Amino acid sequence: MEYICPECSSTYGYHDGNSLACPECGHTWHEEENNGVDQIVDANGVVLTDGDTVLLIKDLKIKGSSQVIKQGTKVKGIRLQPDSDHNIACKIEGSAMNLKSEFVKKV
Repeated sequence: MEYICPECSSTYGYHDGNSLACPECGHTWHEEENNGVDQIVDANGVVLTDGDTVLLIKDLKIKGSSQVIKQGTKVKGIRLQPDSDHNIACKIEGSAMNLKSEFVKKV
């Protein structure tokens, strides 16, 4: 599980006994401060929210098709799906798609 530091947004937070700690800034906090919700981050560790615009950072093959979505494609108005392996729902060129957050960066 990845813990995002609420102080410096570092993605290196870790469990330190009864609390969470950030090795970069030294901040400690309780897991409840994350409201029990895992944050979804892009390839650079930036926290994503519903409605964000993202760019694809690599070419992605469309499953069950010979088509490819090119790197640099801008995707507007994403919806987050925290309980799914493909945790971003969006529309690309009018077609509904699901993406993994590790292949996008926030604009």
